[in-house]
Amino acid sequence: MAVNKEHKEFHAVDMSTGWETPPGYPAGIQQKILSGALDEPNKRGTRSRLLRFAPGVYTTAPFVHDYWEEVYLVSGDLTVGNDAQGQGGTPFAPNTYACRPPGAYHGPFKSNGGCLLFELHFYDPV
Repeated sequence: MAVNKEHKEFHAVDMSTGWETPPGYPAGIQQKILSGALDEPNKRGTRSRLLRFAPGVYTTAPFVHDYWEEVYLVSGDLTVGNDAQGQGGTPFAPNTYACRPPGAYHGPFKSNGGCLLFELHFYDPV
């Protein structure tokens, strides 16, 4: 049985509510689920989310997960590959994109001025 997304037409997204810190992320990084859900134990589903970093926030270790991930940097700055103290890495500007297969190590990440990302997460169809 597949986990489906509901039909949603164009509508205003309330950017002031519905934000939460994802499990395992530091304070200052928040997600807002736009559509769908991932069933990670059963490795199925798809979701669309916004992810935002407050200015100066960074992660300290690479991420790896068992689903596909597509990421588009909508606004702000994002640095990829900083160390555990938030130093170094490669900076990226808006209108940059990444597509990662399951099992790909990526990050750590930081944002000096804050940023907003649009992300798609999904499992391969069975």
